Amino acid sequence: MDIQIGDIFYGPSKTLTDAHFLLFSGVTGDVHPIHYDIEYAKQSHHGKPLAHGLLLSSLTALGASSGRDLIEGFIFVEQGCRFLMPAMVGDTVRPEFLVEKIWAEEHRRFCRFTTSLKNQRGERLLEGFHIYRVMEHKSTEGRGL
Repeated sequence: MDIQIGDIFYGPSKTLTDAHFLLFSGVTGDVHPIHYDIEYAKQSHHGKPLAHGLLLSSLTALGASSGRDLIEGFIFVEQGCRFLMPAMVGDTVRPEFLVEKIWAEEHRRFCRFTTSLKNQRGERLLEGFHIYRVMEHKSTEGRGL
């Protein structure tokens, strides 16, 4: 599949639940009470448990997006993000991936995606980037990307 600068891919929307927060706590060991203790969270500025930042970042996985058919020929190299707003139980989030840049470096090809995660109100919760190395395949050699 060829991609071009400006192409956009979307991930599935997901409504965050207590189960997401608890499973992520179990996997990572991050058991800060702001993520699962309702009484603790009521005393916070937001009044409700907040999603882990890394949980939100993980929801920008290209493999879960409409661009997943590209994955066979891509190797994840780097990522970064900035958190703009918190997400809470009940929020519905949806990731977006924009092909920002495609370039060659020392006989290797790379692609940079701008990533974002928006809630059900269209507010940006996260903005960031992913960089992938593009692997050569016989079916794509000599055809752009």
